[in-house]
Amino acid sequence: MDLKDQLKNLFPDHQPNEEVAQQSQQHDLWMQEEPIICKYEKRKGKPITILEGYTGAAEDFKILAKELKNKLSVGGSFKDGAIIIQGDFRNKIMDILKEKGFKVKRVGG
Repeated sequence: MDLKDQLKNLFPDHQPNEEVAQQSQQHDLWMQEEPIICKYEKRKGKPITILEGYTGAAEDFKILAKELKNKLSVGGSFKDGAIIIQGDFRNKIMDILKEKGFKVKRVGG
């Protein structure tokens, strides 16, 4: 018995709204013509991957940052219009972004 079944037992009259659940799970990101820049740096001796060059809304870029951090199981942040991912994950990030339909350009090394 999963959580949905338990909730149905507790609230038999409730009719879940399927459309709202689907909207919350899938958010359409704005696709751009210019490539997103993916570069590698070391800060305080630790490797980081930086993504910049997204021209869409900052909120969309934050959502993209959260998705990348969850898929890679790493830490990171969104600062000054750039996504900072802890570690050198350029190849994996580029593959994920290409699957989503973005153009990605690798800069450096």
